[in-house]
Amino acid sequence: MNQRTPTLLYIDDDGALARLVDRGLTRRGYRVVHAASGEEGLERIRRACAQSNIDGSIDGFIDVVALDQYMPGLDGLETLEQIMAIPGSPPVVFVTASQDSSIAVTALKAGAADYLVKDVSGDFIPLLHVAAEGALRQAELQRAREEAEAEIHASRDRYAALAAEREMLLREVNHRVGNSLQIIASLLHLQASSAAQDEVKAALTNAMGRVAAVAQVHRRLYTSQDLKSVVLNQYLDSLLEDLRRSAEGNRMSRLTLKAEPIEIDPDRAVAVGIIVNELVMNAVKYAYPDRAGPIHVELHGHGEDVLLSIADNGVGDNVKADPRSTGMGQRIVAAMASKLDAVVERDPAHSGTRIVLKFARMPAAPGRTSTAAAS
Repeated sequence: MNQRTPTLLYIDDDGALARLVDRGLTRRGYRVVHAASGEEGLERIRRACAQSNIDGSIDGFIDVVALDQYMPGLDGLETLEQIMAIPGSPPVVFVTASQDSSIAVTALKAGAADYLVKDVSGDFIPLLHVAAEGALRQAELQRAREEAEAEIHASRDRYAALAAEREMLLREVNHRVGNSLQIIASLLHLQASSAAQDEVKAALTNAMGRVAAVAQVHRRLYTSQDLKSVVLNQYLDSLLEDLRRSAEGNRMSRLTLKAEPIEIDPDRAVAVGIIVNELVMNAVKYAYPDRAGPIHVELHGHGEDVLLSIADNGVGDNVKADPRSTGMGQRIVAAMASKLDAVVERDPAHSGTRIVLKFARMPAAPGRTSTAAAS
């Protein structure tokens, strides 16, 4: 309760009883203001609330109201209804000489904080003091609850604003990183085009594909509604389109994709993209030595797992080893498979070469091992 002397507005047309209330409650630490009618009481309350709303002043502020039922003009229930409509109105203790319980029920439903029966001798004043104290505590608790709820809403708004700002910054970061990586990929492509030695050209082209695979993830995140996941079918479609445009001329014209819209986190999407890039480029170089041929990329859900396959109908195990090969592709596939915690196997029943990866939709628990194999 406030440290200052609380003010009680006593609305009653009985002046003698009002003086008893004034003496009784003043001894108990209250300042009592008397209004002889409902209209006068309403005017005092409106004036006090308006002044408080304008400058926050507590001078003349009314902390609690004691309201009589039977008065000329507006009766207690009519006055109570209008008090409740005043913004910031104080709590009301309804006071009446009537023993009719229906009046009490009506008053409490209308918003009264408490109800008590008065007598003309003033014996009810101690009860009025207790009721006023209870109404003040109830009002204080209500204000505290409203302030807490307002702070919760304000905190939620601040959090939402911070989250929106963070998302905007992440989008901007992904946009800039994607653009930077695309510039690097373009520079590698230019360098590869001007290279005189075939092995240098091949190395630069491979590096360009790896950079482009990472750049595609950042471009996806920049345009996606969800920054926490990448839709693999869309990502792989864009990645393979990049490969068709940039690598090995028309030998990429028969590259196909069948993929379901499976979502995984961006880090693991990068690993999937790099694996696809390595295995597709491997098939381009070795599966069809004398001609172009089909290369199929497929991605399907299998329960809690994802199955990714890269297949060709080429020479298969009859491929001749390239003495210039550094084995970099195999090491990259093994490293990315480990990142995915994936099992990587060659399909022995396939007439050409078919590499199948199986990994969980969600990151697997530590301790699971992976096996990698690539042609």
